[in-house]
Amino acid sequence: MANKSRAVARARRHARVRKNLTGTAQRPRLNVFRSLTGIYAQVIDDQSGHTLVSASNVDKDLREKMKGLKKSEQAKLVGQTVAERAKGKGIAAVVFDRGGYRYIGRIKALADGAREGGLQF
Repeated sequence: MANKSRAVARARRHARVRKNLTGTAQRPRLNVFRSLTGIYAQVIDDQSGHTLVSASNVDKDLREKMKGLKKSEQAKLVGQTVAERAKGKGIAAVVFDRGGYRYIGRIKALADGAREGGLQF
């Protein structure tokens, strides 16, 4: 029961944040999803409904680098990778969507990694 209500509470928080947060073509949304083992980031243009770039710790090209790293270190690497890929597509600024998660731990590490990679938010 506790797990279910925790997931419902996160979904409610995410919906509340998303009311006021949308990604445009000029400034897309950097969305973060965190599971027990993985972390996933997508840069989304909400107006057209398309994912522009994405990265996660299960990407084929990142999987080798992830071996032996702590989860927060993996998150930072995912942040840097998504920033690199976004820069390659000409995206410099994004809106950060923490997905209803608290801005600590892996979420903060991913955001810091994305900032280091050159994304502004």
